[in-house]
Amino acid sequence: MQMPLARIDIPTGKSAEFKRAVGAIVYEALVDVLGAPKDDRFQIITEHSSDDLIMDPTYLGIERSPDALIIQITLNEGRTTDLKKAFYKRVADDLHSRAEVRKEDVFINLIEVKRENWSFGNGIAQYA
Repeated sequence: MQMPLARIDIPTGKSAEFKRAVGAIVYEALVDVLGAPKDDRFQIITEHSSDDLIMDPTYLGIERSPDALIIQITLNEGRTTDLKKAFYKRVADDLHSRAEVRKEDVFINLIEVKRENWSFGNGIAQYA
């Protein structure tokens, strides 16, 4: 199983509809591409002012706008590089086509952990 926790940091002022769309796009890609279980949706979507969401506007030659967002996902280890690349592409493509986010403005970071690093409640490590 691929237990994900998604933290999505966006510039302030985005609509509730935009937030729902971004959350849905990330969740669907986790399920479809990385094999996360259906209904395993744990997301934190947070708005930040330009003083609190700081990204270099040209790092690696990528021209980022003030609308750039960060998606950080903690999940179980074990995916191939090809799967990760497919996930990055799917999220960027879907954010672009469905939420009008420039692909250049999609920053994604995966943090892989061992299965015993999760407790879904009751103080129990359900997957240890």
